[in-house]
Amino acid sequence: MPDDPAFEGLILEVDGNELSRDLSRARAFANQARLRKIAISVDRLGDGWTALLHLRDFPFVEIKVEPELVSGCAQDRSKQTLCRHIVRAASQLGVRTVAVGVESYADFLAARELGFDLVQGFLFAKPMGVQSFARSIGSDSIRAM
Repeated sequence: MPDDPAFEGLILEVDGNELSRDLSRARAFANQARLRKIAISVDRLGDGWTALLHLRDFPFVEIKVEPELVSGCAQDRSKQTLCRHIVRAASQLGVRTVAVGVESYADFLAARELGFDLVQGFLFAKPMGVQSFARSIGSDSIRAM
């Protein structure tokens, strides 16, 4: 790990479906990782979300709600209800929530209204390489990479 005061640690994304298969092992791994300044973000939170969110000791810092639940949620009440439950449970655990798959302005507004902390999706940008990213923000320091 970098020995620099600006370094706050890494966030490692781990598949939520994999975590839910062995919660005790996942929790032990997350607690050990935390000692090394590595935080765990639960990505692709799927069918196992209820078991994961009912842990008393929740050693994860972030939950990324998959596009299948987020995309189109502006018009789908069942998706809104499910997202609202996930956001509420995560909030009670002190965990950030990320709405993944936001591709329309309507879904962006819905995600904000539902209480997601962060959003990501093609509405903002498609995945890109470092050079494309540097050109898009006009940063000379990133171009040097």
